[in-house]
Parts: sequence; structure tokens; C-alpha cells
Amino acid sequence: MRVTQKDFYIRNLRYIIRSAKEKDAKNMSEVRVQIDGETENMDREKGEAYIDESGFKQIINDDTESVSNLFLVAEVNERIVGFSRCEGNKLKRSSHKVEFGVCVLKEYWGYGIGKNLLKESIHWADSNEIKKITLSVLETNDKAIELYKRYGFEVEGILKKDKILTDGNYYNTILMGRFDRN
Repeated sequence: MRVTQKDFYIRNLRYIIRSAKEKDAKNMSEVRVQIDGETENMDREKGEAYIDESGFKQIINDDTESVSNLFLVAEVNERIVGFSRCEGNKLKRSSHKVEFGVCVLKEYWGYGIGKNLLKESIHWADSNEIKKITLSVLETNDKAIELYKRYGFEVEGILKKDKILTDGNYYNTILMGRFDRN
């Protein structure tokens, strides 16, 4: 599905949030690899589960056609600096919910990009009869957890010792959900 583009100006940085387009695919592939290498908050290490340009084109086209998927990008000076995705399910018993994921290049942290991608996704979900948004977040990602709670997400469960990070230690994954009661 597509949404209307929105412009933001925060701390002297102009960026837009818009639906992903097929022409974004090459840049998306590069940005995803870079983000995976910048933080351990992601599920992947740099280069793992690589999606090439044609793979992103397919995802973008599928998401554009689907009423239960949303693929957003954050763009600064025609460069993608982050993106988010809501992925729904075609199964009738799960058709009321989507899974949310977001990532932003480290140099653009602190400009509200992740927050605004989340807000736009919530608005889209609430406007399209999607009742539940789920997500998973690493237990050490305090800022993200606090942000999600501020926007109505609750902890629904904990996957114990779910990830092993570069320090060799195991960390929990927190499962969160937001249910639209309207």
C-alpha cells in the first residue's frame, strides 16, 4: 500500500517519509547492509540474509500491491537514510495484525526518523482496520523500548537468551504489541 509523502524539519535536517518505490531498490540494498554493520540492535550481522536490488524490487512491488503491507523510506537529499516495513499475513486468523520493523543509519539517529516512521505506520494501520502491530526489540535497546511504550506498545513476552552478540553473551528479545481498541 502507498501513503502520502510527509516532510519533516528537525534540528536543521530536512527529510521526507514516503512509500518505497521500485527505483529505491539498489539504494535500499546498500543501506540495509550498512545499517546491519552499525549496530547490534538488528537481527542480522553485516551482509547476512543479503537482499539484492532485484529482491528489494520484488518486496517493494509486493508491498505496494498488498493492502496489509506498508514499506516506508526516510530520504535526505534524495538518499535513503532509513526505512520501516509493516508486513501483514494472508491467513484469516492473523489478518488483523502486522509486524513492524525499522532501521535508520547511525549518522541520522536523534532526528526523530525512527519515531516518525513508527508514527506514520501506526496512522496507516489505524486507518486501514489493522488492529494489532507487533514487533521485537533487543532488551538492551532502551531508547527503542521507551519509544514503543510511548506509542502504546506493551511487552507481551520475552524470548530468553534469544540472541548472541559480539561480546559472546546471550541477550533476550522483547516481544511487544499495540492493539487498536477503536
